[in-house]
Amino acid sequence: MQRILGLFLSLCTISTPAMAEEYAQGRQISALPDVLSFRERVQPINDMVTDRLDNLLPELMREADLDMWLVINREYGEDKLFYTLVPQPTFAARRTTLLVFSKQADGSVERFSVSRYPIGELYPTVWEGGTKAQQWQRLAEVIAERDPKRIGINVSEDWALADGLSVGLHKQLLKVLPGKYQERLVSAEKLVIRWLETRSQKELNVYPQAVTLARRVIAEAFSNKVITPGVTTTKDVEWYLRERFEELQLRPWFQPYVNIQRQGDKTSKDDVFIGEYNRTILPGDIIHTDVGICYLNQCTDTQEMGYVLKLHETDVPAGLKQAMAIGNRWQDILTSNFKSGLTGNEILANTIKQSKAAGIVSSTYTHPLGFVGHAPGPTIGMWDNQGPTPVQGDWKLHPNTVYAIEGNIKTQLPEWDNQWIQIKLEQDAVFDGKHVWYLAGRQTQWHVIR
Repeated sequence: MQRILGLFLSLCTISTPAMAEEYAQGRQISALPDVLSFRERVQPINDMVTDRLDNLLPELMREADLDMWLVINREYGEDKLFYTLVPQPTFAARRTTLLVFSKQADGSVERFSVSRYPIGELYPTVWEGGTKAQQWQRLAEVIAERDPKRIGINVSEDWALADGLSVGLHKQLLKVLPGKYQERLVSAEKLVIRWLETRSQKELNVYPQAVTLARRVIAEAFSNKVITPGVTTTKDVEWYLRERFEELQLRPWFQPYVNIQRQGDKTSKDDVFIGEYNRTILPGDIIHTDVGICYLNQCTDTQEMGYVLKLHETDVPAGLKQAMAIGNRWQDILTSNFKSGLTGNEILANTIKQSKAAGIVSSTYTHPLGFVGHAPGPTIGMWDNQGPTPVQGDWKLHPNTVYAIEGNIKTQLPEWDNQWIQIKLEQDAVFDGKHVWYLAGRQTQWHVIR
């Protein structure tokens, strides 16, 4: 218990701006943080969930103008949102689990379940049990008792994570509600997106740990500990990353991948190229990886670059160092456009305009992070669409939201007879309403393999 408390307190004393300044000059992360066991994670996760329900949810329900919010689930067909609301360890909804959030006169939110089983201490049940029909009838009764004017349900045409109410459960809800309450049902889309995109201070305190873990494992993989030039393949490195994360009891949310750019590859300024896969890594290769993990319910998405020295080389070629600096300059242009109230499409347009003015050939495809890797919030470009993205791109930027600062630049490499190369970068950062802070620094120097 002392170890759990000590580790949790250490997580909760991190200052995100201070960490960002520590890494401002490109200082490399050198230590792998302690990783809590699954059992040890329960306390901090549940503390964060309770804090969000007590302090964040009332604010967001008021912002969305909802008097009640229903999150309705069936076992193994849960609303994805369900797992952000319940304590650990919770593996599934039990039978049919009906969660109710009701705004009170003082602005607080009453929460309870209308279910056969209580959900820890967070959701006392207001139903004594009985048939399925009686359960739904009890839900109708508690709604009538509180007489909400606007009742949010999770239905949405445009946002997958706000569309978790199944057709069958929706029909069942309509069947038991009197007509006047059916008319008060509205989409909870705005509340869901804001709930999923907003990070609490407790979560921001621990987020740097998750990002640091991802970056440190990349540093291990992009070293001679893992790579022997002429022997190791990109698939070998991919599986090292996957198995290393599994060894640390960290859940990847996609299979890591590694690719190569090599002198002589056919590339051009206008190509959309990502490098070839399943190649043997050789001296002189540029290597790239993309990994994503989740720890303490906070998901990461990270891309970094490495270089394999040739026999006669003792350092990364000057052209590659300059290319990395251009990539960092593109990041600075992008993050300088993060301003509360701007839409993702506006941030993208400003970034493209300023990058072109600076002579940078770039592509921007930045997305929110949070409980999932591709979280809801403002989309800032797509890799295959550098114009406006309808709906998701029109969402406005809010404070206390986290993003994968993702994209690439293209430049010609003098050491490769001016062959076009691509520097693909992705680092995780928080927007606090005024500034963007990298949660665990960003890559400014190449990983070097000898």
